[in-house]
Amino acid sequence: MKKNEWPLWEVFVRSKNGLEHRHFGSLHAADAEMAIENARDVYTRRSEGVSIWVVKSSDITASNPEESGELFEPAKDKVYRHPTFYNLPEELKHM
Repeated sequence: MKKNEWPLWEVFVRSKNGLEHRHFGSLHAADAEMAIENARDVYTRRSEGVSIWVVKSSDITASNPEESGELFEPAKDKVYRHPTFYNLPEELKHM
């Protein structure tokens, strides 16, 4: 496989003080191992991360933002799914 034919990978990094992985960007690499190494070199040069995920862009399926009303509308009539009715103790963090 030639370098200009390498697949595109999406990079997600979990920072030291974060609980979730955030999308940091994209890069080209021949395989997953190379994608992680390149992601480390490009996106975590100052030791910002504790975990890296890479996913081939072609393996991601996304919803269409123009159809968000149709997709998310059913959740509006299920208010019991939203934790707005609960009092949380002050000791509970990251909620």
